Amino acid sequence: MSLKSIKIKGNNYTMVNERIKYFRTNYPEHSLTSRIIEVDAETCIVKAEIRDNNGNMLASGHAHEEKASNYINKTSFVENCETSAWGRALGNFGIGIDSSIASAEEVDMAVKKQESKPPLQKPSKNSKPKLTKKQLNDMMQYIKDGKKAQVMSAIKKYTISESYMSKLNDALIK
Repeated sequence: MSLKSIKIKGNNYTMVNERIKYFRTNYPEHSLTSRIIEVDAETCIVKAEIRDNNGNMLASGHAHEEKASNYINKTSFVENCETSAWGRALGNFGIGIDSSIASAEEVDMAVKKQESKPPLQKPSKNSKPKLTKKQLNDMMQYIKDGKKAQVMSAIKKYTISESYMSKLNDALIK
């Protein structure tokens, strides 16, 4: 099955949605999941994994997005990061890689970054506070109390370690 692609700078790249459709059609017993590795108010890192029906990891992909990098990311940098991680995991799995592992969205974003001037950034006096164990426990209780939206909002205010983020992700998806 040939996947639809678009040309960017003379090369063909497959869109993430095409990779996902192909994956869902041809590998219905496999799963595609993602988890936030790190997130704060300005950046996000997501890891996506493809697993077979026995839970064996077959491929993975990481993505990093910055809120200030483009217009869409101003409101949706976490969602874009997840989509990019899915695209890389699916590419590493072998879907839509006739010319590149990179998805069309990923290449388009890179080209736009190269063509634009770097945004001016104010030096921050203080970086975001790190999430403490007590704050983590409080967030876990909020999740148990059904207040997931409040936790999702609060997450953006902190720098969160991978282990704490993993615990929060696990609680949020239950």
